[in-house]
Amino acid sequence: MKLKHAATGVAILLSLAGCQRTSFSGMESSSSALPPLEAQPVPSVQSGQLPPPGATSPSGFPAAPAPATQTAATDVAPATALDITKESMVGNWRVSNAGASCDMFLTLTNLGSGSRGGTRGCAGPLTTMGSWEVAGKQVVLKDRSGNVLGRLYKSADARYDGTTNTGQPISLSR
Repeated sequence: MKLKHAATGVAILLSLAGCQRTSFSGMESSSSALPPLEAQPVPSVQSGQLPPPGATSPSGFPAAPAPATQTAATDVAPATALDITKESMVGNWRVSNAGASCDMFLTLTNLGSGSRGGTRGCAGPLTTMGSWEVAGKQVVLKDRSGNVLGRLYKSADARYDGTTNTGQPISLSR
C-alpha cells in the first residue's frame, strides 16, 4: 500500500513541477517588457468606387487586356523566314535567351486566341509565358494576360530565331 501512495505522490510532484515558471533570461519579470515600437510612415492608399457587378461586360468577365505595343519592324517576318505549321510547333523545345537556356512546352489546347504553352527553368519575362500562336510566318509568344512576349521565325528545320519585346535574342531548337 505504501508503494501505491509513494507512486501517486511522485506523479503529483512531477505534474506540479511542470507548472513552474522558469526564466532563462536572468531578468526580473517587471523589466522584461520590450519598449513600444515607434510609428512608421504608411504609404497613401487609393480609394474609389468599384463598378457594379456585370458592368464590365454582359458575360460578367472584364475586357481582355490590350496587346503590348509593337513596332512595325517586329510584326513583319524577315524575307528568309520559312513557312510554319501550328502542328509542327507542338512539343518540347529548348530555349536560349539572354545567355541562359530553359525548356518550353507547346500544346494545341486552346487558350484565348492562341494555344496553351509554358516554360520550366526560364528567367525573366519567359517565366510568365502562358500561350502561343502562329501568325503568318512567325510564332508569337504571349504571357498569361495575352501580352506579346516575343516573336520567332523559322530559320532551319528544327530551329526558330527571333527577339523578345525587350530586344533580347531568343531561339528555340529541338
